[in-house]
Amino acid sequence: MTTKDKTEGLTCPNCNGIVPVPEGVRVVQCPYCQLTSLVRGDRGVRRWQVPRRVDREQALATVTAFFVGLNRARTLRREARIKETFLVYLPYWRVQALVTGFMLGRVKSGKDSTRPVEAKIQEEMFWNDAAVDVSEFGVHSAPLRDPDFEPYNADALHLEGMVFEPSESSTDAVAEAERHFTYRARQKRSLKTKFFEKFHVLRPRLGLVYYPLWVTRYEYRQRNYQVVVDGVGGKVLYGKAPGNIFYRAAMLVGGMALGTFILVNGTILAGLAVGSSSDDDSAFLVLLPIAIGIGLAITAYRAFRYGEEVEERPKEARKAAGTGANEEPDSGQQVWQMVREMMDANR
Repeated sequence: MTTKDKTEGLTCPNCNGIVPVPEGVRVVQCPYCQLTSLVRGDRGVRRWQVPRRVDREQALATVTAFFVGLNRARTLRREARIKETFLVYLPYWRVQALVTGFMLGRVKSGKDSTRPVEAKIQEEMFWNDAAVDVSEFGVHSAPLRDPDFEPYNADALHLEGMVFEPSESSTDAVAEAERHFTYRARQKRSLKTKFFEKFHVLRPRLGLVYYPLWVTRYEYRQRNYQVVVDGVGGKVLYGKAPGNIFYRAAMLVGGMALGTFILVNGTILAGLAVGSSSDDDSAFLVLLPIAIGIGLAITAYRAFRYGEEVEERPKEARKAAGTGANEEPDSGQQVWQMVREMMDANR
C-alpha cells in the first residue's frame, strides 16, 4: 500500500505515535507499539462515488422541459434567462441492514370478530440521507443503486466539479437510519389492535457516497430560481418556478366545488345507506365523504394560497419517512391520512 492510499492523523493512545489509516479500514495497528485500535468517524467509513452519466447539454434540456407545465407561468420558457449551470458532488450517508422482528395484535375476522395474529418481519433495508446541509440544493436523499458505485477518487471528482465534504455526524446518521427501518417495519402489516412489537436492526453497514447533481440557476422577471438535475438518471430532483395565476384560480374554484358536492351529497347518501343497513361497522361510511370533501377543499385552498411559486421534489429526493425530522404533514395530508386509517381499521 502506498503513502497516497493512507491518511495520516490518528494518534496512538498508548505511545502517541502517528498511525496511518487506510481508506475504509476500521481496525488499525500502531507501527511503533503494535497497539490495535478501532477507527471511529469518517476515516473508518467506506467511501464510494457514482459516475456521472448526464452531460451539461442533457441537463439543460431537462431544465428547459421543466419550464413547461400547467401550473408554471405561461411565459416561463420564453422569458427565463439561465445564469449558470454547474456540477456538484454531494456526499450521502448510506446504511444497509437486516431488519427483523415481530408485532403481536389482532386483525378483523368476519363481521363482528377479530383474531390474534403475529406479524413477522425479516428484510434487508437501505437508507440514505445527505451528509451536508442541502437547504441550498433541496435534494435530501439520492437514488443510490449498488451497481453504480465506484471507489472514491477525490482527484477525479475535483476535476469535474465542486465536491462537498461531509459535515453531519455518522453516529446521527446510523440512529436516523434505525428509526426509518423501524418505521418501515411497522408499515409491513396493518393491525386493528397492536399489543406488542420488537424490532432488531442487525449488521448495519455505513458508507459515504458522492452523488453528481447538475445545478441550474435562472432568472424570471427579476426573481431568481433553481433547478437541480440528477447527474445519473437525468430527471429533476428539485426545482422551483413561478406559478400560473389562472391555474391557481381554477384549482381553487374546482376543488372547492367538488369538495362541497362530496361533503353535502356524499354525506346524505352515506347516511341513507347506513340507515338501511344492519351492519354496525357501516357507521364509518358517514365520516368518509366528510373527510374526502374537507380534504379536497383544503388541497384546493393550498394550491391557490401557495401556488405563487411551484416547488417540485420527487419522492426519491425527499427525506426518508419515520426519521422524526421535517416530517410534520400539512393539514390536507392529515385529512387523507385519517381517511386511510379509517379504511384500514374497518378492513
